[in-house]
Amino acid sequence: MPEPSAPPNTPLRRLTPKSIAIWSLVALVAAAGWGVLALSRGEEISAAWMLAAALGSYAIAYRFYSRFIANRVLKVDKARATPAERLDNGVDFHPTDRRVLFGHHFAAVAGAGPLVGPVLAAQMGYLPGTIWIIVGVIFAGAVQDMVTLFFSTRRNGRSLGQMARDEIGPFGGAAALVAVFAIMIILLAVLALVIVNALAHSPWGVFSIAMTIPIALFMGVYLRVLRPGKVTEVSVIGVALLLLAIVAGGWIAESSLADTFTLEPGTLVIWMIVYGFLASVLPVWMLLAPRDYLSTFMKVGTIALLAIGVFVALPTLKMPAVTEFAGRGDGPVFAGSMFPFVFITIACGALSGFHALVSSGTTPKMVQKETQIRMIGYGAMLTESFVAVMAMITACIIDPGLYFAINSPAGVVGTTVQSASEAVTNFGFAISPDLLAKAASDVEEASLLSRTGGAPTFALGMSDIFSAVIGGAGMKAFWYHFAIMFEALFILTTVDAGTRVGRFMLQDMLGNVYKPFRQVSWKPGVWFASAVVVGGWGYFLWVGVHDPLGGINQLFPLFGIANQLLAAVALAVCTTLLVKSGRLKWAWITAVPLAWDAAVTLTASWQKIFSADPRVGFFSQRDKYQAGIDSGEVLPPAKTMDDMHTVVTNSTVDGVLCALFALLIIVVIADAARVCVKAVRDPASVKLSEVPFTESKLVAPAGLFPTAEEKAELVAAGVGPEGGIRKDGRADDGRAEDGVPAGTGSP
Repeated sequence: MPEPSAPPNTPLRRLTPKSIAIWSLVALVAAAGWGVLALSRGEEISAAWMLAAALGSYAIAYRFYSRFIANRVLKVDKARATPAERLDNGVDFHPTDRRVLFGHHFAAVAGAGPLVGPVLAAQMGYLPGTIWIIVGVIFAGAVQDMVTLFFSTRRNGRSLGQMARDEIGPFGGAAALVAVFAIMIILLAVLALVIVNALAHSPWGVFSIAMTIPIALFMGVYLRVLRPGKVTEVSVIGVALLLLAIVAGGWIAESSLADTFTLEPGTLVIWMIVYGFLASVLPVWMLLAPRDYLSTFMKVGTIALLAIGVFVALPTLKMPAVTEFAGRGDGPVFAGSMFPFVFITIACGALSGFHALVSSGTTPKMVQKETQIRMIGYGAMLTESFVAVMAMITACIIDPGLYFAINSPAGVVGTTVQSASEAVTNFGFAISPDLLAKAASDVEEASLLSRTGGAPTFALGMSDIFSAVIGGAGMKAFWYHFAIMFEALFILTTVDAGTRVGRFMLQDMLGNVYKPFRQVSWKPGVWFASAVVVGGWGYFLWVGVHDPLGGINQLFPLFGIANQLLAAVALAVCTTLLVKSGRLKWAWITAVPLAWDAAVTLTASWQKIFSADPRVGFFSQRDKYQAGIDSGEVLPPAKTMDDMHTVVTNSTVDGVLCALFALLIIVVIADAARVCVKAVRDPASVKLSEVPFTESKLVAPAGLFPTAEEKAELVAAGVGPEGGIRKDGRADDGRAEDGVPAGTGSP
């Protein structure tokens, strides 16, 4: 099949001297940041250098690399109607303003990973994780998100698993469907558990987050009924109400209503299941999209303020660039060598399979124009990566001794500040018992010891930065608890969007057996599939909050590997589609990240299955605890002999599932390679499930801010700055520049 061609005789837009000067300066800033990070040893450097390296790299990648992929490789076409325009039904398919959709997409993909993964990986030092976060997102994560979104949009918003079945074949496709759905249930349950742990017994957080639901409903009705298209108006109102809800949460926590909003973990699980179900079945414009858009203001706003705080306070990175644990692989936070486990621990923020589910779930059903795919797919992922950079900074500016005391399990550091001080000193990072006690009292916590999981460390680092700028030491406790609430809000949006994506995925799967399920807005299918998805992750979550060794706690060790194996599926599908659609010479864009991701995840899977170290290998851990049972000895974290049996069961289940997931992904990659070879050898045999071209009557800008050409086009079409259907009903004229149809994006 020939490579898609752009309209002929189209001029290339060249860089002006002014642009060359600006981008040269950006490159110098990025290079200076990288140089300081890479060459500094044995000294504390300012965290501002890390921001310089990140922001400069992101700017160059978005301006040049993402534009090259969108225009030259994918050839996004503004003249082609998207599924949102062709199939608009006001339920799942709905043309959504690009700014709102950017907010929805970012909020849906930005979950626990970019907040906690970098914090945990900081045990290896700040440099390995930072390199992976920035380089990984530019060449792997953001590419995966954008390319998946493009191909799903060309296929009526088909789910990742269904695209694998349609394009790779029934064998590899069936393996992908099973792996993708099973992994997704695990991911959703893990994300939900993080939220429950953050919100339990927190009236401030529960009230503030609960209020985002009625605010979002109001915003949805405002945009749909009261003031259609007035995104700026509703944004101002929504942000004002959100800020009021956050402030009011603090009032509630200090009032007689505190008990009302102080919920037990089990109660939170029930409410989350109910909310997840409603977010899945209600029209997307009513709750899901506006709530995610609203949450994005909170997410991006807080992270932006945190970055400004870094430039103002100029905190130094106290963690070494590379610690001894990177080479030894015996770190107290998590066991395993730097390769492959840093690249597994830091998932979201660099590369995440979960993102591919959203990019082939809710988002492609709401994109107004193909030309917006670059901003939404690549741009949102860069934004999330910046969150991960900020998380790395928060972990590395605190004292390393305090970091290890917080993130090491109780079995390693003990339960007193004296024992923790001794244990941390043995790691090579001295800290006194008094300093450990003071750190806890500063944020009004009884203890910070063994507060594992990454979230408390992020909150502590965030409170250090904010208190240095606003309020001083007296405000540190306020900022710490604000950060805990912020993390819960940050993560919740992935659960509601993920549930809807899971519903689409299950409907696609069932549609292979019973065709009405393929109609994603068919109400019986909507309700049934939504119930199955929330029932799946809800069950594991319910058991997990009542049993420290059961439910999702049993599957938690699979989270990182499962997520990155899912990315391998997405990249395999994208590579296959590039080859089948005649873009063989560009297939390296996804094939290289696929090769890296497969090497990392399959190596990690091999070690988790076959390692003789019980801290790493599932089956060696099983043997260790089985030997304890045989000798009548109870080993931590087990407290009873029943717990010992549970650990043996959990280790066995995790090992079997890890092997199964790895095998399924190998099948998918092998079958994808077979299809690619066949497509290259016999192009005439290629069959694509891409829907036929339909001319678009909708006009809308490609980026956040319309270019001069786009403004003129909007005026000529008789629509406002938000875009809309041409008043004369004509289709787009398909004028082109840069070698692709016009409107492919801002320069």
